[in-house]
Amino acid sequence: MALTPEQQAEIDAQRAETQMTARAVSPGMEKRLYTAHEVLDHGLVRVIDYMGDDAAICQAARVSYGRGTKAVSNDTGLIRYLMRHWHSTPFEMCEVKFHVKLPVFVARQWIRHRTANVNEYSARYSILDREFYIPAPDKLAAQSTQNNQGRGQVLEGAEAARVLDILRDDAMRAYDHYEDMLTPDEDAGKQGLARELARMNLPTNIYTQWYWKVDLHNLFHFLRLRADSHAQYEIRVYAETMCDIVRDWVPAAYSAFEDYRLGGVNLSGKAVELLKRRLAGEEITQETSGMSKGEWREFCEVWGD
Repeated sequence: MALTPEQQAEIDAQRAETQMTARAVSPGMEKRLYTAHEVLDHGLVRVIDYMGDDAAICQAARVSYGRGTKAVSNDTGLIRYLMRHWHSTPFEMCEVKFHVKLPVFVARQWIRHRTANVNEYSARYSILDREFYIPAPDKLAAQSTQNNQGRGQVLEGAEAARVLDILRDDAMRAYDHYEDMLTPDEDAGKQGLARELARMNLPTNIYTQWYWKVDLHNLFHFLRLRADSHAQYEIRVYAETMCDIVRDWVPAAYSAFEDYRLGGVNLSGKAVELLKRRLAGEEITQETSGMSKGEWREFCEVWGD
């Protein structure tokens, strides 16, 4: 994805404009402000605004202790304690507003996270650009035989080329028709279809844009699910880009999140019991575990057969 000279000039102008402030700032996030981080073939993520830093999390937590209780002197230790014990409100004291450009089918998956404020580009008032997500050949895969919502073997050769041709041809044809329906022509007796109607013929790989504002607690929840290796590739790359941004914004909080959420494992009561039995030397199989085949497979992926 290449930004137009006008878009880059706008970003450069925003970054060059600095103002005095008495509020807390994050040096890492200041370097990220307004910069467009490219994602997929035409997508982007950039930070428009933010509030708070690691210190804001600790400040909120200590206020909640009340008078006469012992303060925690180590900010990193406090943040790790809060993350480890699933405290949420201190992390809600930090907020960030992203500008995201993404395919519509990714947006429809993303919007299921209903804990943010969203304002999307309106195709009722404006005309969408001729920009469609076309996967790289190595991202084309057949349906998984084990996971109804996952991918299996990568398509290769003539089959991959055939699918890519279909995706490109369908996208271009749909946009040609979109433009044709929008365009009035008095000589041909065409009034031009309303934008809010003409858009319905476009495929879901067309790009849309939105502003997405969310607090850090709910952003971490989004990233835990969407930066996971099992998440769909097209949304995962956005989440991974946002992980890099959050790491610079609140390094202590992100480190705790990475350790306890991204790299951690939640155990059911049954799984804890099985681990204790294993440590005691008992040999356990799926049949003797009391787990379903799916539960046992996931258990073994983490702890081994």
